[in-house]
Amino acid sequence: MNTFLSANTADTGFEIRFQSLFHEGRALTFPCDAEGHVHMDALSERARQNYLYARAVVGREYAAPAVCAIGWH
Repeated sequence: MNTFLSANTADTGFEIRFQSLFHEGRALTFPCDAEGHVHMDALSERARQNYLYARAVVGREYAAPAVCAIGWH
């Protein structure tokens, strides 16, 4: 099962992805620019808390984040 927590990624074209180190297919994703900068004011309170948490536990619960282009359908 894939679990993604994300704000509106359709507007940005990129997302930053924190892959779980322990649960395959589980990740936290957030909209960002091509360089991985997240506009935190655009996130909901819950998404902002999840983003800060994911950053704080990189290497312990989540892998280093990866910036991914969002495929257009």
